[in-house]
Amino acid sequence: MKRTGILNRHLSGALAELGHGDGILVCDAGMPIPDGPRVVDLAFRAGVPSFAEVVDGLLAELVIEGATAATEVRETNTEAAALLDAHFPALALVPHERLKELSAGARLVVRTGEARPYANVLLHCGVFF
Repeated sequence: MKRTGILNRHLSGALAELGHGDGILVCDAGMPIPDGPRVVDLAFRAGVPSFAEVVDGLLAELVIEGATAATEVRETNTEAAALLDAHFPALALVPHERLKELSAGARLVVRTGEARPYANVLLHCGVFF
């Protein structure tokens, strides 16, 4: 049994399969999930787990070379925007409709219980060397 880190076996296994250049969409409970990517649904109740908890947990285990979020997050969800800005100084912003299009190319979707709008980010896997 794992002692630390991500304990959810489905998420832990999915992360182990990722490689350089793969995309991971971390999304709120309302984001439409595209057909194609593997999905790990962590949503339990509205707000549980939060977007911030899941992003922080993923960043503790992964090498991320970039991230893309919806432009609308800046005006509509300042908490999520601040979290993303703190973690990703070079955060790429696109219209929400474009983020939904890009999410179809993700290798993994991690759905949170977040119930605030535009708490979505497409993470781009890096490499540790």
